[in-house]
Amino acid sequence: MLTKRAGLKLATAFAALMVAGTASAAEKLRLLTWADYAPADIVQQFTKETGIEVEITLSNNEEMISKLRATQGAGFDLVQPSQDRIAGPQQEFGIYKPLDVSKLKSDLFIASMLEATKKNTTLDGKVYGVPHIWGTDGLIVNTKTAPNVADYNDLCSAAISGKASFRAKRPTLIAFAFANGMDPFASYNDPKAYTAMMEKVGAKLAECKKNVKYFWDGKEQLLNSLRSGEIVAAMAWDTGGWKLNSENPEIKFVAPKSGALGWVDTFAIPAKGRNDDAAYKWINFNMRPEIAAKVAAAAGNFTASNGADKLMQGKLKDQFAESFPKAAIDNIKWYPAVPAGIEEIEGKILDRLKAGS
Repeated sequence: MLTKRAGLKLATAFAALMVAGTASAAEKLRLLTWADYAPADIVQQFTKETGIEVEITLSNNEEMISKLRATQGAGFDLVQPSQDRIAGPQQEFGIYKPLDVSKLKSDLFIASMLEATKKNTTLDGKVYGVPHIWGTDGLIVNTKTAPNVADYNDLCSAAISGKASFRAKRPTLIAFAFANGMDPFASYNDPKAYTAMMEKVGAKLAECKKNVKYFWDGKEQLLNSLRSGEIVAAMAWDTGGWKLNSENPEIKFVAPKSGALGWVDTFAIPAKGRNDDAAYKWINFNMRPEIAAKVAAAAGNFTASNGADKLMQGKLKDQFAESFPKAAIDNIKWYPAVPAGIEEIEGKILDRLKAGS
């Protein structure tokens, strides 16, 4: 028979277990990410292995920064901005916290890509981002109906009038700058020169606007227009081009003559994230080759996971080889970190473009 003291101890221990069990069951990772980066089967496997639920909010670079600015870095435990969108916003708004790289399994990453991304996301000696998925912006072209589209300026050709599309976003400004003989990255640290350059690009895009069916925003909207023939050429991500190529071999992703724009989407932890431990577990889980290969297949892009390429499906490898012969790979323009103030300059140009003035 239990004594009163032993019974009290047992009851206290049981209550503590119940509280711990409730806390464990309620543990959650709030993830702000891109479409296709957290497939349902991957999330389920992570939850099964760790007991951590994943709450997913889909977003893009501009929205991620806007959400984190509005809350001073609260509301999410892990976010996935592109590597060029970390150092500048962190310097300006303080929306991320430094990563504890000792909690990352570095051998799971492609070493060169890990080091390059760490370098591009370092501020005051602290690392704020590590790589996850990478890819490029270029051209998706129906080679039967728009055979002469080989660079961004060709989207303005009379031959495809009313059947071209691009986004009213900063990558379009960067792309058209390169296509017209300018180097926007070289002027990043000279606001006056960059403003003058963007004014020229804005004038070019305003002139091109009559050729554009619409400024695309949602990926599916664009892909459906390319499928139907409403759009015959567009500036867009390689993943969309390869997806359409699997359905229709006449539609291809083309690396533009002036260079595709290379991006790396990262893992970063918001300044007021509440569950860093879960964030590190998700990162390490996602960089395991067998997991990374599944995520990359869902996204249609490539991964910074070491060894995942050996598990990728053959179709994507073949499409990459066709789109990117060695000369095209060597000509990729990789985004450097965006300095503070640059996006404000670009925003004014884009606002005018969308307004039609």
